[in-house]
Amino acid sequence: MAGFVANTQVHGHSVGEANRQQTGVFFAVLFAVLFFPPFVFSSFGQNKKAVELYKKAVDALANRQMPESLELFHQAVERDTGYTEAYLKLGQVYEFMRQPDQALQVYQRAIRQKPENPITGPAYQFVSGYLLKKGNYQVAIPYIERYQKLFTPQSLQWKRVDRLLQTAHFGEQAVQNPLPVKPQPLSATVQAFPSQYFPVLTADEQTLVYTVLKPEGDEDLMVSTQKGETWSPPESISPLINSINNEGTPSLSADGRTLVFTVCQGRTGYGSCDLYISHKTGTAWSEPQNLGPVINTRSWESQPALSADGRRLYFVSDRKGGVGRRDIWCSELGDDGEWKPPYNLKTINTPFDEASPFIHANGLSLFFASEGHMGLGGYDLFVADSTATGWSNPQNLGYPINTSDDQAALFVSANGTHAYYSQEQGASDGKQRSKLYVFDLPDALRQKVRPVSYLKGLVADARTKKPLKATIELIDLATNQLVTRVQSDPQTGHYTAVLPTGGEYALYVIGPGYLFKSLSFDFTQKREGEGLTMTVPLEPIKPLDGGAASKETLNNIFFETGRYDLADKSRTELDRLVKFLEVNPTVTIEIAGHTDNQGGTANNLELSRKRAQAVVGYLAKAGVAQTRIKSAGYGETRPVAPNTTEENRKLNRRIEWRIL
Repeated sequence: MAGFVANTQVHGHSVGEANRQQTGVFFAVLFAVLFFPPFVFSSFGQNKKAVELYKKAVDALANRQMPESLELFHQAVERDTGYTEAYLKLGQVYEFMRQPDQALQVYQRAIRQKPENPITGPAYQFVSGYLLKKGNYQVAIPYIERYQKLFTPQSLQWKRVDRLLQTAHFGEQAVQNPLPVKPQPLSATVQAFPSQYFPVLTADEQTLVYTVLKPEGDEDLMVSTQKGETWSPPESISPLINSINNEGTPSLSADGRTLVFTVCQGRTGYGSCDLYISHKTGTAWSEPQNLGPVINTRSWESQPALSADGRRLYFVSDRKGGVGRRDIWCSELGDDGEWKPPYNLKTINTPFDEASPFIHANGLSLFFASEGHMGLGGYDLFVADSTATGWSNPQNLGYPINTSDDQAALFVSANGTHAYYSQEQGASDGKQRSKLYVFDLPDALRQKVRPVSYLKGLVADARTKKPLKATIELIDLATNQLVTRVQSDPQTGHYTAVLPTGGEYALYVIGPGYLFKSLSFDFTQKREGEGLTMTVPLEPIKPLDGGAASKETLNNIFFETGRYDLADKSRTELDRLVKFLEVNPTVTIEIAGHTDNQGGTANNLELSRKRAQAVVGYLAKAGVAQTRIKSAGYGETRPVAPNTTEENRKLNRRIEWRIL
């Protein structure tokens, strides 16, 4: 599906330079094969004139007289149609002249003449590779099987051919069981350059960042935003990020405010390619900073993948200590703001190359390209899940997401619905072209990707409406463990936080000088990821307007129906309140219990008092001075909504805290 884009971040050179170097290498290798083939050819044909022509053809080839050599080899096989050695040389000349279809025909002719003779080894090698590259697995299998018989069982070469055979069988099976994938190109406004590739998006799929190749050969990062059903024309992401040199392979946090990308020349770095980071405040990106010697080495570091909260970084490197030449590594951001030494994903990596990791917004599903895991040929795309015991066995994404071509990278939306990628396009001028595509993720793959929701909006002062810088933390109520932590933009107050499905979560919004806001999300029955938009007003500890004292609801305090015993999952909220009182030692508060109108007025009043006392008791036991906390119960007398529905009654059953 997606051609493996030969760009700076893949091969360490600009596209034009990479293509020129590959051409030089191609010619050098072909001449080595022509004059030092793996199997020694005999020049003994049955016809003396054919042999004479053969020798003249070899001499012409040595002098790089390609047309003359080609003609002489043709004359040789016309004189002696059984001249296998001449057919083999003729096939190599066609390879050299980049005429693979003609090479295929003459190699097949040579194989038919001497199917079990080792001299046909080069022909088998080309035909097998050609057919696999074309995805013609069924036809390739018998050729590969006969090729394998030329070698001693279990020898190194036999094993290499056996891998080709496994690839052919795997590919044949995959093609016979295709996934329902229908790629659609992104709007034409986005496709404004000769090539665009490596797309990444924010959790709400409203902002798209990608690498483009300009006509002059420069690679830059561009950004486009969703405008209704279309995308806005791309703009340079920032003059501080893009330069006259190449920048590419971007990776974004879920909120689109942290960017990691690759630079291979032009900036002072540690190796051939380094990773850089930039942060967005308001509408401006900061001056990119090299991630430093913990992440970057004298080796090659590229293809970054940030976790949704920007606190985990996957990338590809050929540094020492890996499983193969280019491996996937991972580093985590410490509480001190420094990246920890990277570790190798040993159960993911193979002795071959891995490339272009992408960690889904759920933090569990890792997509990546690999030459080493079984696929349809070249680089295939795989997915593996992080579990309590390590990474699961990588699964091939199947056909036609994977084909016999190289697959570069895939971005899967937070809700698990869409997948974005780039695909190379053929061009008559021979230059690279690639466009951006999107397709609906098939059900078979969606079942492997745990979707996430997202909560976005802005944080503001409840009284003045001024945007605020705040910390948003998501806590798993079952384990009391931090799931994610993000910051709102200090200029705009905007934030985006990923909400995993399949559990109960508490979300806290914390700003210095303000009461924290607690929100509750129960996704135990939720499967599909859905986005939520919410403005979060924070109440100041000391209102400047002289108005009423600030108060908040503790939305993650839980009791059994009609009881006042604190449920164990209430500890997260209670500990948060303890921490607030520790940070603000002069603050005194009232804990107030409220109920709905079910169960009788007197009983409700008593229940509300006991629930408030239970919370105060927890705080006191945690070390909060009793002089700073008091309890009160108001029963059903202060509803926040009419007691006409169960949803409203749930709102009225609450614990509030108020600044005294």
